[in-house]
Amino acid sequence: MPKQTMQFVALLRGINVGGNNPLPMANLRAMFEDARCEHVRSYIQSGNIVFEATEATATSVPKKVQSAIAKEFGFDVPVIVRSDSEWRAIMQQNPFLRAPHIDPRTLHVAILSRAPVEGFVLDRDRCPPDKIEIAAREAYLHLPNGVARTKFTNAYLDRAFGVVSTVRNWRTVSELAKMMSE
Repeated sequence: MPKQTMQFVALLRGINVGGNNPLPMANLRAMFEDARCEHVRSYIQSGNIVFEATEATATSVPKKVQSAIAKEFGFDVPVIVRSDSEWRAIMQQNPFLRAPHIDPRTLHVAILSRAPVEGFVLDRDRCPPDKIEIAAREAYLHLPNGVARTKFTNAYLDRAFGVVSTVRNWRTVSELAKMMSE
């Protein structure tokens, strides 16, 4: 009996941003296919991949793809994977969606490689009026002045949580969910 495949999202941090770490999406998709993923699709140029795989394959994807990128392109890129059901939970649990008068264009989510280290220290008042709410392996951000002006950067979040993070805007989160529904 063949093993059942499921939908997954993979997020890469820091590729094709400001001319740094250039990585063509065709090459990236091929790396996922080489890692035994199926129906590999990319969304925009900043490292968002939707794919199908068994759970065991999906678990091995971050290391395999990270290693392939380092070998072929010479840079280290974190790869974080979430299942379709985990992605839908991320969307449903955003506390800022329930708040009145919130423009969805100001919403972002930091996807964490794993749960924050025990005893992590986060300065929630680091950059008013920005707000942050923590979930198990995500940090929801409301950034009224935009992501370019916030002090809740990947570097800060990585230090505060003691794990790797990558931030996506709410439109990208929604588009990836839509891709998994197609």
